[in-house]
Amino acid sequence: MAGHEFSEPADRKRKRLAADPASAADLRAVEQPRMPCDPAFRHGVVVGFDGSTSSERALAYAIGMARRSGSGLIIVHVANRLPTTVWAGCEPPVFVDVPDHRTEVLGLELACADYLAEVPWILVERGGDICHELEEVGREYSADAIVVGSTHGIVGRIFGSVAGRLAKRAQRPVVVIP
Repeated sequence: MAGHEFSEPADRKRKRLAADPASAADLRAVEQPRMPCDPAFRHGVVVGFDGSTSSERALAYAIGMARRSGSGLIIVHVANRLPTTVWAGCEPPVFVDVPDHRTEVLGLELACADYLAEVPWILVERGGDICHELEEVGREYSADAIVVGSTHGIVGRIFGSVAGRLAKRAQRPVVVIP
């Protein structure tokens, strides 16, 4: 079983709707949590996946975890969105997201993967801060755990690893796979 969920992050919606006072009702609707479409994924296992080697190991571990617990697997890809500023005369600048089409490629690869046949799974695309989005998806699906791969390299040393930041702020267990 496979699926996709493409949505705009709530924080971007709040900023966009807050600029328009006529859409106050829309702002209240955005602040309400989204419920998953399928109850099979409630109390599932959330895994961050970007196609890297460490995320593939995290996915393998999360598949085993979901299989053993009899729950669904929520695979989350946080897309690289490049903010672009558009200046329209006297108007304040508007930020436009340039989407990353990598999620579509990952979705096709995952749909063809034999190892995912063992558990029900869904692919969720988000844009924004990786830690925030993983925790948000975990909250929306009332996940039992979040599984991520460890970050290696200079970027993780400078900005801090996703796993380290997520472990500090998450409200549910975080499993870091080396």
